[in-house]
Amino acid sequence: MPASTGSPSPEPSSSAPEPDTTTTADRPDTFAGKLGLGWRIHGDGRSVTPGEVVRPDERLSWPRTIGIGAQHVVAMFGATFLVPLITGFPPSTTLFFSGIGTILFLVLTAGRVPSYLGSSFAFIAPIGAAMGEYGPGGALGGVVMAGASLFLIGLLVQFLGTRWLQALMPPLVTGTIVALIGFNLAPAAKDNFMKAPVTALVTLASIVLVSVLFRSILGRLSILVGVVIGYLTAIARGEVDFAPIQEAWENEGLLGLPQFHSPEFHLSLIGLFVPVILVLVAENIGHVKSVSLMTGKNLDPVMGRAIMADGLATVMAGSGGGSGTTTYAENIGVMAATKVYSTAAYWVAAVLALLLSFMPVFGAAVASVPAGVLGGAATVLYGMIGMLGVRIWVQNRVDFSNPVNLTTAAIAMIIGIADYTWSAFGIQFAGIALGTAATLIVFHGMRGLALWRGTTGGVDPIQPDYTPVPKEHSGPMG
Repeated sequence: MPASTGSPSPEPSSSAPEPDTTTTADRPDTFAGKLGLGWRIHGDGRSVTPGEVVRPDERLSWPRTIGIGAQHVVAMFGATFLVPLITGFPPSTTLFFSGIGTILFLVLTAGRVPSYLGSSFAFIAPIGAAMGEYGPGGALGGVVMAGASLFLIGLLVQFLGTRWLQALMPPLVTGTIVALIGFNLAPAAKDNFMKAPVTALVTLASIVLVSVLFRSILGRLSILVGVVIGYLTAIARGEVDFAPIQEAWENEGLLGLPQFHSPEFHLSLIGLFVPVILVLVAENIGHVKSVSLMTGKNLDPVMGRAIMADGLATVMAGSGGGSGTTTYAENIGVMAATKVYSTAAYWVAAVLALLLSFMPVFGAAVASVPAGVLGGAATVLYGMIGMLGVRIWVQNRVDFSNPVNLTTAAIAMIIGIADYTWSAFGIQFAGIALGTAATLIVFHGMRGLALWRGTTGGVDPIQPDYTPVPKEHSGPMG
């Protein structure tokens, strides 16, 4: 799961999204149109009409569209590359499948949902655990199983709607699972940090300073900028090994195929990877809802397609050596800043990503980022993932005065952070899987019993807390 570095909040173009009729009224009834390739020119093609946005089925002139597509590449670059650097997967392969996955997503959603599919941070912990036990092949097999499970959920959503998902995963459950995944990774961040503390500290400080000193696109790319500064610091301290870059240039030259790897399937890894799909489902739903608000179109009818597309993209990535994918909050920031939601820009971004993936020297240079730099960046990223879960609680006003909510989060968070493990039926369950299971079982079990016994005082735990904050407890902003 990617961590947003302060992306602006989406601005709705209307008070309530209107039904999306682009498939019948706006798009040409041609094969290209049905794939979402029949873009109309927005206004004069040179600028965004005041008070409007460039909708998914529109585009600006191609030079401007290519420029915006390049911005999307830059926005996704830092997060997409950090996952293979941390997990040990080939960066070029991961970039290749992110481009392929994005194209697949755009086709399956008929160009109605602008999105870039990059590496998901939710896979870092299970991939690391699987690599230690079964190597890269086993980890890739786990990614494929997670992707297949996600596709099946998308299929159910497409036919049954999202109400059952909202009942299964209310904000308390979703926020807890996201939070425990981020905080479960804390030991990995520390391990890399301590291998080169000075470089890690410079990287961390750079990310912090850039995020608060710049408000433009540079500020939203603080993690990428921090990694670059940390990398230069590592070079100055003699911590970078340039031999793989030289070897890639001598053996493969400027152009070459990414390194592909086949998966291996082990039933014991199900407990590690399947819980990740709950996070991916939440991310996809959140992305589609955000785009709906920003474009003023009701995209609920394609919610299932979006989840299915992400599932298929993850299956493809795991089948060839890449990491699992997800929709990217970083790219929502670019759309909110430019008011351009054209899927044409995402086609450009996907093609540019594919071109970069065929440059072995580029991939080798990215893979040369040392542990200290990764440790500094991971300290921020993993914490952000955890705090995104807390943000879900806050935004949905989860009532922690209710013992059902408080007990559920308390148990699940300790299990996830301490990384409890349990073996049963030949399957190893670790902190994320056990924490996820605890969240679902404890919440729904306690809620059912409390409502049955009437011990909640007639208040359902899933109801938001609208209790006004006492004046003496309010902050300077009210």
